[in-house]
Amino acid sequence: MKAAILAAGKGERLEPLTDYKPKVMLPICNKPLIEYQIELLRKNGIDEIAVVVGYL
Repeated sequence: MKAAILAAGKGERLEPLTDYKPKVMLPICNKPLIEYQIELLRKNGIDEIAVVVGYL
């Protein structure tokens, strides 16, 4: 099964944290936010993940 993670936004509401780092890479409890999404998808049987990026 396939899934897509949309990670192309600027994260303007999180500035200045997102000035040099995409919001999906911001650490939450010492792990990047996107890692939580990938782990959840894997646990639910997703074996192909596409990450749509556009910022940084």
